[in-house]
Amino acid sequence: MAQTKVVIPEKIFFKIGEVCDLVDVQAHVLRYWETEFPMLSPKKNRSGQRTYRRRDVEIALRIKDLLYEELYTIAGAKKRLQTEMRGGSKAAEKLSQAKGETGSLFDGMEESAGNGGSADPVELNDERKEALKTLTAQLLELREMMKTNQTLDSEKGLSSDKLV
Repeated sequence: MAQTKVVIPEKIFFKIGEVCDLVDVQAHVLRYWETEFPMLSPKKNRSGQRTYRRRDVEIALRIKDLLYEELYTIAGAKKRLQTEMRGGSKAAEKLSQAKGETGSLFDGMEESAGNGGSADPVELNDERKEALKTLTAQLLELREMMKTNQTLDSEKGLSSDKLV
């Protein structure tokens, strides 16, 4: 089987259906993997829906690769994944290269940020500009959701310091 390269959209949160489409497995498979692989642990929102972060999607893709492409057993894949995750950034970098990702939206910005702002500004190509627009829209949406929740909480007499 040939490994296909998956491009993960620049989003903060993913619903289980979106992750299923990216990883190309059914939802019950993802839920099962969550029970077997402790490092795959999406959070649940207030309504109980799973919200996966980019790291969760990357882990799910790696689990699929280990199980379906490299033909590891569940136990073997779990050990291999734990070893890779303990390996730190080198394993993560290798994983990104294996998936064919071109890098993060902010790659190359560290150099200019580390010079006290005196370096030339980073040139943004169309792809990065579009990703920044998408990210901005998502952040604004999150802010509105938080405002709505605060309003609902204040109506119910809850204070934000009591919420976990």
